[in-house]
Amino acid sequence: MNGWMPTLPALPRGEPKYRAIAYAYAQAINGGQMLPGEKLPAHRLLAKKLSVTTGTVSRAYTELERCGMVVARVGDGTYVAEPDADGARLPARTRQSPEAGEGSNTSSAVGLASTASTPAPPAPGRPVDLGQNVPMPTDEALLLTQTLRELAADERLAGELLLYQPEGGRRSHREAGARWLARMGCTVPAERVLVTQGAQHGLACVLRAVLRPGDTIFAEALSYPGIVALARQLRLNLVGIEIDEEGIVPAALERACGLLAPRALFCVPTLHNPTTATLSEARRAAIAEIAVRHNLVVIEDLVPAALLDAPPTPLAARLPEHGIAISSLSKAVAPGLRVGYVQAPQDWVGKILAVIRSDCWMTSPLSAEIAARWIVNGEIDRLVAQQRACVDVRQAIAAEVLSGWTYRTDPASPHLWLPLAEPWRAAEFAAALRQAGVLAKTADSFVIGRGSAPHAVRLSLGGARSHETLREALELLARTLRNGPEGLYSA
Repeated sequence: MNGWMPTLPALPRGEPKYRAIAYAYAQAINGGQMLPGEKLPAHRLLAKKLSVTTGTVSRAYTELERCGMVVARVGDGTYVAEPDADGARLPARTRQSPEAGEGSNTSSAVGLASTASTPAPPAPGRPVDLGQNVPMPTDEALLLTQTLRELAADERLAGELLLYQPEGGRRSHREAGARWLARMGCTVPAERVLVTQGAQHGLACVLRAVLRPGDTIFAEALSYPGIVALARQLRLNLVGIEIDEEGIVPAALERACGLLAPRALFCVPTLHNPTTATLSEARRAAIAEIAVRHNLVVIEDLVPAALLDAPPTPLAARLPEHGIAISSLSKAVAPGLRVGYVQAPQDWVGKILAVIRSDCWMTSPLSAEIAARWIVNGEIDRLVAQQRACVDVRQAIAAEVLSGWTYRTDPASPHLWLPLAEPWRAAEFAAALRQAGVLAKTADSFVIGRGSAPHAVRLSLGGARSHETLREALELLARTLRNGPEGLYSA
């Protein structure tokens, strides 16, 4: 959840409070103050802030959801929805028609949804989103059109791809997945590789196969936010382990294993998200030894490692009986392809297959075929090389524009980890950036458990659609840093 909260203005006679709350959020979403994927406050928290009942907040959220502006996830909260294809949002407000009472289900009775309303004022320019972790545009769209033409010309294969497939993927797709994982140092037979609908789906399937409700799983104290949502849904006890500039501290992992008897460890040891740290060989060896001694299943996120020419040996490769590796093409090539790969010890393969079968029966064969072709014919190497070249250019831009500021990064990483000097606070800085037209993700988005978040932000260099736009956004960010929080209150 970001720091934005609505305020209730003086309401006209007879106007319900829930509609005013919904209107305030609609304006914030339309104006870019709240972005797709951001979480709205919990019902009870917002009710207390606005001095209304939780029922009033529930009606406001229901109204926003009915209009398509938010989406409610059972057990996880309410989130800003993605805009439609052309980036437009529904009108921010309409007048209530005289014929429609408050309980009416017609759109004219709703303060947000009617298309017959007075048009909303033009939204400000779309902010530059340096918060979303996305790859930079290369030749993937052109390559996709070529690949689809080739598939369309092969009627026999096209027909086969429309049929049910084995839950772990076609043999050729699993072989391609094994080749992709081998790039990151995981050399295993195709029988131990499963095709999933992206890394998040792979992680969900692994967690359901390996853990049961109530089990304890460790993760870095700052970690990939997707693990938090999954742990909540699966009712797992997620515990953060101390990290430093290099990553997980082995002594802290040892102490936690002795105290809490965990079942698994989820980690991103190479180009860590969000801090960009990479574990040394010595620490990898220490963590592997701890995992074996405590019978700890290590679930390793290899997604960022795909951008390295020579990534370090994965933990999963050191742990043939305890290590599970997850990767995808999302950050190195294209997130919309939705293809991921899971490498697991033979004893776990059948259990994960059963989860995939019950979850979605199989991964889309068409997407898996496209990815397999790119991997086998070498096009994936060209796309990753283009991505690395873009990272090099953008790292150079960041080094130039932010030369006066201290931040952490890796030359191969598309991220910057920016600690904030006093008197900045993370939420305050993010709000000032939004006002300047730039979005960043604060450290609290990555905190595991109830630990305190450092005052820092992660900047994703791929969020800007061009090098020029990135430079402009970073210059705005540098200006905001120079002005300090007192600049927010100056005349």
